[in-house]
Amino acid sequence: MDFASLSPVLQAFLATCFTWGVTALGSAVVFLAKDVSRKVLDVMLGFAAGVMIAASYWSLLAPAIEMSADLGKFAFVPALVGFVAGAVFLRLVDRFLPHLHLNAPRSEAEGVQVEWQRSVLLVLAITLHNIPEGLAVGVAFGAVAAGLPSADLAGAVALAIGIGIQNFPEGTAVSVPLRRNGMSRLKSFWYGQLSGIVEPIAGVLGAMAVLVARPLLPYALAFAAGAMIFVVVEEVIPESQSSGYGDQATMGVVFGFAVMMTLDVALG
Repeated sequence: MDFASLSPVLQAFLATCFTWGVTALGSAVVFLAKDVSRKVLDVMLGFAAGVMIAASYWSLLAPAIEMSADLGKFAFVPALVGFVAGAVFLRLVDRFLPHLHLNAPRSEAEGVQVEWQRSVLLVLAITLHNIPEGLAVGVAFGAVAAGLPSADLAGAVALAIGIGIQNFPEGTAVSVPLRRNGMSRLKSFWYGQLSGIVEPIAGVLGAMAVLVARPLLPYALAFAAGAMIFVVVEEVIPESQSSGYGDQATMGVVFGFAVMMTLDVALG
């Protein structure tokens, strides 16, 4: 099967199934160990943050600005509007969606107050991360189909690979704490991989949206970037810095940024 010959929606679906699969692979760590040191988890979360930051610029914002070059000195407008809209959208979701940060007590659950189990709230927190990630991959493949010179298949694939890599620690960050709290290995794995299931859904919707309304493409790319930056600043980086391993987590951010930058520049 020639991947390049597939429809962009199917490409986006397959790519986000890959990113979901890596989430499941990270969750499967619970079958090998009951616990992972907090230092390792913090470094992994920092790495995920670095990947997301780099992807937000090289794979999303920069192409959005380039696609708007015909606007002259106002070429920044679509990127600005989309970026702010993405952050505001995630802020609203964060405010109303019931969820719980990874190491917070049940009493600190955010969003609408419900009586759901801690495990469900943890999964919803990571699911919140994965919405913009899936959307970003889907929009990237949609941009390739639109035939724009600033978008190519290699770049979209690089983005999917980068998002997939950083999904490994996210899967581990859900399943390991659940296992540590006494949940069975199988249930811990199930909840961990479940957090990534939203990515194929968001990816397909993103690809379809830009195919239907091509003028929205730069806005959609920037929207995904704004949503990802909100998640990184609001949750991923603070979580990685909360246990006394800030220096190690920061180096994880640097390494993750470098990996995603290399992927995007070398392949895209």
